Amino acid sequence: MRTQIQFQSTSFPPYESEDEQINPGVFGKRLADFLAENLPAQGFKVRCVGAEDWGWMVELENETFPLWIGCANDEGVENGFQCFIEPSKPFIRKWFKKIDTSSTVERLAAAIESVLLGSGKVSQLRWLPENEADA
Repeated sequence: MRTQIQFQSTSFPPYESEDEQINPGVFGKRLADFLAENLPAQGFKVRCVGAEDWGWMVELENETFPLWIGCANDEGVENGFQCFIEPSKPFIRKWFKKIDTSSTVERLAAAIESVLLGSGKVSQLRWLPENEADA
């Protein structure tokens, strides 16, 4: 299941006030805003974009289970970024029921890839293998 993507881009620099909202040196709000603006055209409704200590969360509407994307710069790579999808497992449990997340998560992964590649703003895009993404 594709849940973590990395790429490079000069199109998503930090906003001036971003350091005040999350940890110093971490940014990604411009990327989160970009995805939030473009995912509705791919069939995903966005609830909100919110700050976390690790970066920015794009919360999506989904009746069956919580669905969101995490966005942040990749401090180890020049102009590097990463996004991850939650849930990152093919099944979750809710009220003693086992819920299959794989088709929704894969649809979201395809939408993210389409938005990023279609923008012409990213290079070196790659999905991390499951064993590497979970590490």
